[in-house]
Amino acid sequence: MKLFYAPGACSIGIHVLMEEIGKPYEGVAVNLREGAQYKPDFTSVNSKSKVPTVVDDAGTVRTEYPAIAYWLARTNPYANLLPDGIDEQAKVLELMDYCVATIHMQGFTRIFRSSNFSPNASDEAAVKARGTEIAEKGLAALDKALAGKEYAVGKFSIADSALFYVEYWAGRVGIKLPDNCAAHLGRMLKRPAVERTLKAEGLA
Repeated sequence: MKLFYAPGACSIGIHVLMEEIGKPYEGVAVNLREGAQYKPDFTSVNSKSKVPTVVDDAGTVRTEYPAIAYWLARTNPYANLLPDGIDEQAKVLELMDYCVATIHMQGFTRIFRSSNFSPNASDEAAVKARGTEIAEKGLAALDKALAGKEYAVGKFSIADSALFYVEYWAGRVGIKLPDNCAAHLGRMLKRPAVERTLKAEGLA
């Protein structure tokens, strides 16, 4: 398999899952700052110009974080990345989608790419402030979900990879994590798969 990722981007969560699974794969770094995602070498693989992108052994291209994470879990059951019960699986998908669609796309995207939300540079501070508000509200919701648990639904699952990357981003932009999120991030950082991922991406 091939994993196309950008160091420190949301793809870091899928990178962690690839390490948790333990199968051989090739990591291909995509330099987003230089616009590599818009160049033919990458658009010929994923015309959406987005990471993460996974190409499986048969050459099938997998895109979109939740879809990739779910596919990895279902095709590698030995890794125990999904709980057995349907209610717990639904909770995993709920939390993962909330991280990606709300905390990331509505919150952190306003912080990282504020110019995308207004044609006026004078509005960017307000856009970033709104993004911070959304991210903080989202992290507070995750904090409640983590109460009394080591991981998102008790045992480690694909949801934790998404929680990890938004928690990791919070530190990058100076957002203080609520206590349960901070403890969860600490546990994640001690996982060998996370340690290997951070090293591979030049972040450790």
